[in-house]
Amino acid sequence: MTHSEYDEYRPPEPPRRRRGGRGAGPGGRGKRRRDLTESGGGDGSREMAMVEDVEFESYYGRPVVKAPPWETPIGIYLFVGGLAGASGLLQAGAALTGNAELRRSARLVAIAAVGVGTPALVIDLGRPERFLHMMRVFKVSSPMSLGTWILSSYASGAAMTAANEVDRLTGERLPFGPLRPLLRLAEGPSAVLQGVMGAPLAAYTAVLLGDTAVPTWNAARHGLPFVFVSSASLAAGGMAMALTSRKNAGPARLLAAAGVVGDIVGMHFTKSRMHPLESEPLEEGTPGKLLTWAERLAVAGGIGTLLARRSRTVAVASGLALAGASALTRFGVLHAGHESVKDPRRVMIPQKDRLEKRRAAGITDDSITTGW
Repeated sequence: MTHSEYDEYRPPEPPRRRRGGRGAGPGGRGKRRRDLTESGGGDGSREMAMVEDVEFESYYGRPVVKAPPWETPIGIYLFVGGLAGASGLLQAGAALTGNAELRRSARLVAIAAVGVGTPALVIDLGRPERFLHMMRVFKVSSPMSLGTWILSSYASGAAMTAANEVDRLTGERLPFGPLRPLLRLAEGPSAVLQGVMGAPLAAYTAVLLGDTAVPTWNAARHGLPFVFVSSASLAAGGMAMALTSRKNAGPARLLAAAGVVGDIVGMHFTKSRMHPLESEPLEEGTPGKLLTWAERLAVAGGIGTLLARRSRTVAVASGLALAGASALTRFGVLHAGHESVKDPRRVMIPQKDRLEKRRAAGITDDSITTGW
């Protein structure tokens, strides 16, 4: 028998049993087959596996999915965008009910947030003209295109309403001259525009994150808009509560309290609907710490909101705590997405598990791979 140079790599074979001959009596051939199977010859088990069992990691040590290059400026934009959006809703309600002090506070917070968020977005884009290029088209299927138009529309209304408030605060000393009557005339429609665009501005960034292939963001796409809107509400309510007298801050306290409940419940519900590997970045490491502290600040601020009508100091402290909770939530979700792409298991295993569940349920026509 010819020997190969690879024979030395073969595992030792179990001893063979004597084969039954033709005269072995009835069942000779069946016995031979059983002997070969039992000794490992019938199923190929005596052949050495030439490839060792490996655990999939990635191609050439690189992540399977590349996270968008969104860093601190985008985290700032996520926070102040939500703050501005919910403040737009608050100012519209205050204008309708004649609460001038709360209206002024909400409008000033809104324009300040837009003033911080727009430069942060431009810094992330790298060049200012890129923001203008994004407005050359209006694409309904693109959250980024829609977001650009939402932000621009909202900023226009916020600038107009804030200009009216600042003009009143300065005793109409701003050099508007004959334009002042037009400014007052445009205040109502601008307030409506700001209020209408407020909710989309607070929510669209969550849709933008969920529209990516980043595992944690994509898996949270159904619950993340609710979390972001609730987070924006507690931030806007908290800031307005801190800047408005206790007498006129009632609606802000209600908005903040509702935002706290929605934020905490929404985050836990969102994680419960995700695969354990996809929700893991939201609970571990730096993102997990940020979100844990966000929840703690939200609870503390929510309790303070209930006591804010009795103490101005408590109102200010609670408002700042709620704003901090909202900021930590946005940064926690942002960093969790970046962490989720570092481990290929979070990309591959949840997909395989979902495919197996659909197959077990008899659904085989909604994926490319439906069988072997």
